[in-house]
Amino acid sequence: MALAGDGKREEARDTLRNILAHYPEYTDVKNLLAKTFSWDGDYEEARKHFNRITSAEKSNKEVWEAAIRNEMYAQNKHTALGLANKALIYLPEDADIIELRNRILESWDGNGTTSTVATETETPAIDRNFVALFSSADVFDVVFDPMYYSGVEFNLVTGLGKILPRINYSNRFGIDGIQYEIDLYPKFSKSVYAYLNYGYSRSEIYPEHRVGGDLYVNLPKGVETSLGVRYLSFTDSDVTIFTGSAGFYKGNYYFSLRPYLTPRNNSTLGISGVLTARRYLKDANNYIGLNAGMGFMPEFRQFRANSVLIAETQLYVESQQLVMEYQFSFKSNPSLYRAQLGLTRQEFVFAPDNYFWAITAGLRYQTGL
Repeated sequence: MALAGDGKREEARDTLRNILAHYPEYTDVKNLLAKTFSWDGDYEEARKHFNRITSAEKSNKEVWEAAIRNEMYAQNKHTALGLANKALIYLPEDADIIELRNRILESWDGNGTTSTVATETETPAIDRNFVALFSSADVFDVVFDPMYYSGVEFNLVTGLGKILPRINYSNRFGIDGIQYEIDLYPKFSKSVYAYLNYGYSRSEIYPEHRVGGDLYVNLPKGVETSLGVRYLSFTDSDVTIFTGSAGFYKGNYYFSLRPYLTPRNNSTLGISGVLTARRYLKDANNYIGLNAGMGFMPEFRQFRANSVLIAETQLYVESQQLVMEYQFSFKSNPSLYRAQLGLTRQEFVFAPDNYFWAITAGLRYQTGL
């Protein structure tokens, strides 16, 4: 579930409990609920939930692995080893369980305690204030010079929800530009929250005003849906984009589909879609992901046609994009790192049915305040 992955644990737990009230035997949801306690360092509460599941479903490998890791996070080597041995009774010769057991044994020092250095992973980070620095570059096969993007973002946790102020910088066509943005995530109930965005720039390589919002609703069986809109204001015209999303959690995987609909002046629609898939690793902050998009570029980057900077017309060109991302952390270090690598095939604004290629590479660093 996206809430758990984004660090909004309490909201996630409220939603998961609501799902379980209607589907009490939904094991994936029960397992995720237990994991949220483990990620927040409440190992005892997580243990209670894991024990209930393993008592009823003795052959569920994913739950056994999560329960073992919970004890490793808590430095309870004896309990972790006992769980691993018990899991192998029901999952004999399972390579992943055996590997976990071997790591526990290898971490036992001469005093019979677990070595901190050899622990499976660091304690998962909790939802907190942080600052992030990010940077990326686009390199093209023809015509265009490389384009550069960077910025700084803050995450401020409040009683009403998260606030994320951000400053974006770009260098395109030899022009430097800065955009100021802010994201808000107000919560209205256990299953309803919103995303609000506003951006402002005086640079010609950004829209002057950028406004957006989504209303999210969490449904049973780990499904999350949203409806929203984006509004971009340029010097000579405005663009409105309608959007929405549908996502769901399955085990350690999260999938989401987001379409974009942009009305055109000739009473037709520009249509695109972005599919996101993530595989969570040792906790909610570590994952590998893939984003695939087709249609016009909804999060567009402006280009030039006949020495004129392209603005809203960029939204109507065809493109295909594939972006891989990997977010990771290191032991005993609460900072997060994210690497991205993408490939884009996009139509020329000034030459319909002709395409260029672009490679995108980026890095993001996030640390607590």
